[in-house]
Amino acid sequence: MGRSTDITLYTAATPNGIKVTILLAELDLEYELRDVKLTANEQKEPWFLAINPNGRIPAITDKRPDGSLQRVFETGAIMQYLVDKYDTEYKLSYPRDTPEYWEMTSWLMWQMGGLGPMRGQANHFKRYAPETIEYGINRYVNESRRLYRVMDDHLAASPSGYLVGDRCTIADLACWPWVIDAKWGGVDLSEFPSLKKWMLKLLERPGVEKGRHVPSRHGALDYEKMTEEELDQKAAASRAWIQSGMKDDAKK
Repeated sequence: MGRSTDITLYTAATPNGIKVTILLAELDLEYELRDVKLTANEQKEPWFLAINPNGRIPAITDKRPDGSLQRVFETGAIMQYLVDKYDTEYKLSYPRDTPEYWEMTSWLMWQMGGLGPMRGQANHFKRYAPETIEYGINRYVNESRRLYRVMDDHLAASPSGYLVGDRCTIADLACWPWVIDAKWGGVDLSEFPSLKKWMLKLLERPGVEKGRHVPSRHGALDYEKMTEEELDQKAAASRAWIQSGMKDDAKK
């Protein structure tokens, strides 16, 4: 059994979702899990919007010392909250205002503002767009490759093999889900040997292995064995739902 908490996690099996389940596993924290059914648009229902007004997963609630409820949404904020409150021995973080703390925060924000959005757009144009738009595919796949190169160069020079200092931190855990599924976004990781080595190194961590399969099995490693035709067939199952969601959002 892990450490008891009052955390409730609202999530689904996406790259952003497993950032938080991995961190919770790494910190050995117990929590209540709510598997948000994205295809049923539960994330748009009033009860969920009261937790995250943006209507996206993941989000958490936790109890404050006075018993009131604290909501936290956006993965960067959630990960910072969890280590600030529960990583008191700095196993996955650094003390506030140290040089390593700000380096860790910089890489976390880099992921939030760059790697995640660019890879997400690469996924969209490569797998989910209703027609092939070469400009969109090239724009976002090439930007994903550029960002992978930034990580690859940095990791090649890192004595520890991690992004910051001498340990795995929330910066690594935030980036990892957007690297392991590179083929889904149209990128071949063989171009980036240091990045691939880092990816496999994190995969050996028990917390990463446990957390990536919550709330359901994480299948990103399967992509390496699949042909492009098989990947497109897999994407087809979600394509109509994504297009419907875009139409609904455009009406608001």
